[in-house]
Amino acid sequence: MDMAFVEVCLRMLLVFVLSWTIFHVNNRKKKKATKLADLATEERKEGGPDVIIVGAGVGGSALAYALAKDGRRVHVIERDMREPVRMMGEFMQPGGRLMLSKLGLQDCLEEIDAQKSTGIRLFKDGKETVACFPVDTNFPYEPSGRFFHNGRFVQRLRQKASSLPNVRLEEGTVRSLIEEKGVVKGVTYKNSSGEETTSFAPLTVVCDGCHSNLRRSLNDNNAEVTAYEIGYISRNCRLEQPDKLHLIMAKPSFAMLYQVSSTDVRCNFELLSKNLPSVSNGEMTSFVRNSIAPQVPLKLRKTFLKGLDEGSHIKITQAKRMPATLSRKKGVIVLGDAFNMRHPVIASGMMVLLSDILILSRLLKPLGNLGDENKVSEVMKSFYALRKPMSATVNTLGNSFWQVLIASTDEAKEAMRQGCFDYLSSGGFRTSGLMALIGGMNPRPLSLFYHLFVISLSSIGQLLSPFPTPLRVWHSLRLLDLSLKMLVPHLKAEGIGQMLSPTNAAAYRKSYMAATVV
Repeated sequence: MDMAFVEVCLRMLLVFVLSWTIFHVNNRKKKKATKLADLATEERKEGGPDVIIVGAGVGGSALAYALAKDGRRVHVIERDMREPVRMMGEFMQPGGRLMLSKLGLQDCLEEIDAQKSTGIRLFKDGKETVACFPVDTNFPYEPSGRFFHNGRFVQRLRQKASSLPNVRLEEGTVRSLIEEKGVVKGVTYKNSSGEETTSFAPLTVVCDGCHSNLRRSLNDNNAEVTAYEIGYISRNCRLEQPDKLHLIMAKPSFAMLYQVSSTDVRCNFELLSKNLPSVSNGEMTSFVRNSIAPQVPLKLRKTFLKGLDEGSHIKITQAKRMPATLSRKKGVIVLGDAFNMRHPVIASGMMVLLSDILILSRLLKPLGNLGDENKVSEVMKSFYALRKPMSATVNTLGNSFWQVLIASTDEAKEAMRQGCFDYLSSGGFRTSGLMALIGGMNPRPLSLFYHLFVISLSSIGQLLSPFPTPLRVWHSLRLLDLSLKMLVPHLKAEGIGQMLSPTNAAAYRKSYMAATVV
């Protein structure tokens, strides 16, 4: 037989097999898409959800309540319905309490042994100062925060959300998003019985925290690990000033103590290196005793060591930062730590999240059909701009304040660190203005820039005193350069136009910082 003929036949056979395979693969995909579309249609006819929320933490539970109050049917899927054990999210700033009240969730801070907070008690090099949240401002709510066990607060939010008849709260692990032509239609998840199932809705909200597995397929922002937070509980003790967050400017970074319940004190400190002492073999305990505890003031040291003496469980959490970007896909929204993170030193993550939920729920309320992709896209653009006064102020302040707190042998950096301590110690407008920013009581980027500028100038003044020398001038110029390097990246990340827009600032204050409370 002619070899050329055989070769032609084999090629034709190969083309046929490939064509047949491609045809059947595409056919299966079409059938699957049709089946999913039919399931989605059937679920809608049977009164399926308007919104699916992935995650029932602070954000997922609060959003479920807000949307359900507006008449939406909400299906919340949470990986673990047991009470969370966390050492983050244990402090609600005054601005966060205002947002919580506007959402109608203020009672979730009751019956969890939450402790009142009126400000910060700051320690540095044997000196201390107290900076309180200002009371003589236009802030339309009680100017105090709350300390609490995060898990207790989350459980109260879940109970509040599930008390509404149009909220279905289910334990399950979401495996993937269901997409059709680039539009998210629902989720595939494994329920508590281990069965893999699906849920469909016109809108899906991913609110599953800083370790979100779904975020990667929705946007391009990557979380940067900035440091490691190490903490434990000292039980059956009470701080001398339980209404203050005790912040110690230690080395290499900071340590803090605060009263999370009437009998429990959270002890926390930060390390910058990835090579952490081992918790399991006792290295971490020894490190705390020998390196961190000696920097804690004597009046607090007994409480700081009590948890270690009693074998309290030591937890380690990554501190991350991540700028916010909108999802590339339609039919889905990302919120919370899956969307935007900043360094946790000023404890404002929940405040930004609750502000985002308040904005988003109000923008979505007029929409009759959440499946209208174009209208939802317009809502998200408005949401992204409106959130800037609060989110950009908090993100910039949190990340900048953390950088200032890091100890250094560099004279310019240490001058900035000392300048921040002196600024908070000075009292009057300086202290009250900065504390209003930290507490979310005055979320204005321009006000933040003013205070950062004055801190830099006063630090430069200290460097140049008693009279300028070439070396002091050099350190002053370096300090100014450090200030700009601290600020400029945040301006780029947040978008200077939206961040400084007077229209956005005025709209936010009028709609979300006004005195009206739900």
